[in-house]
Amino acid sequence: MILAGVDEVGRGPLAGPVVAAAVILDPSRPIAGLRDSKLLTAAARERLAGELRARAAGWGLGRAEVEEIDQMNILQASLLAMQRALAALPFAPQQILVDGNRCPSLAGLWYRCPIEAVVGGDARIAAISAASILAKTVRDAWMVEAGRDFPGYGFERHKGYPTEDHRRALAALGPCKLHRLSFAPVRSAHAPG
Repeated sequence: MILAGVDEVGRGPLAGPVVAAAVILDPSRPIAGLRDSKLLTAAARERLAGELRARAAGWGLGRAEVEEIDQMNILQASLLAMQRALAALPFAPQQILVDGNRCPSLAGLWYRCPIEAVVGGDARIAAISAASILAKTVRDAWMVEAGRDFPGYGFERHKGYPTEDHRRALAALGPCKLHRLSFAPVRSAHAPG
């Protein structure tokens, strides 16, 4: 059976897109060490992401931008990013397993197959772990670039998450165009004073 695992990264940050990946592993080319990306070091994630790009049977990426997050809410934007990742797969899976308790819509996709949400799937299902790793490394790399484009916020360090460092920068500089204005800490920093 051709199984696609799907996961997203970036629901909690105050800035940047939410990124999703869909991965179809090749059973004849196993990749050792796959697990939830949050349990891996940055170096291990990068190594595994390189192996995934080279050895997975297929993968696709999707993202939802800050404007979409602010317009529709983070949950709907996450599901949209997942749908876009599934649309980017190079061939159709026969089953889709999604980390979490909600599945994206398959409306508009060029294929149909069963889809199921699996709570804790990123720790139990290799294809979902693979998607978690790919999404995390892609989003982190994007946020490092954002740190160069928007100096002073520390995006290269905290990747947009609401760390103390990020909150201080937000209070001092105000939000930039990468910040999610619908999120309360950003809204309060943006409030006219």
